[in-house]
Amino acid sequence: MAKGKDKADKDSEDGGKPGKSGMIKIILGAVLLLGLGAGGAYGAFAAGLFGAAGGPTEPDEPKLVLKGEADPYPPPGAEKAKDGAEPVYGEGGSKYRTAYFSFAESFTSNLADSPGLIQVELAVSTRRDGRVLQWVSNHELAIRSAMLAQLAATTEAEVYDVKGKQRLAARLTRSVNEVLEEKEGFGGIDAVHFRGFLVQ
Repeated sequence: MAKGKDKADKDSEDGGKPGKSGMIKIILGAVLLLGLGAGGAYGAFAAGLFGAAGGPTEPDEPKLVLKGEADPYPPPGAEKAKDGAEPVYGEGGSKYRTAYFSFAESFTSNLADSPGLIQVELAVSTRRDGRVLQWVSNHELAIRSAMLAQLAATTEAEVYDVKGKQRLAARLTRSVNEVLEEKEGFGGIDAVHFRGFLVQ
């Protein structure tokens, strides 16, 4: 008890100033807090929470490909085309190249409210990079199912009329894009094309 009283007397004699050990503790505490703050700020910066150098990033969606420009994601079968001559594009029309994917098997369905059948051979086209056609190839089964549902909902009157065929092509395009949006988050098909069209 005498030691505690002596220390209190000593502090009061010095005018109540803290001792050297108290000052060292305060300095060490301040340095520790600064170090933790700097480390936390660096960690947040490295994680991209703030101060990203590139600013806001665009979503990684398929991009339009200019004519004559290399596709960063070559579509399926592109290696076969490289064996031949490079394509020569005209100066008119769209400034973007169009890539195609043909379905190997034909589509056959009953027509709505009719004993008639429709059999079509189809292809799709896109001006986007090769990821879109890769996705079409990857999800061909789901796409075929959606397209067959559209064919089954088609009336006999529609298939004999040019405008009806155009409406059918637009519905088929929407159905392909809906499947791709569900599976990959992006559609990208510009059109469905009839390679063959037979009604019985």
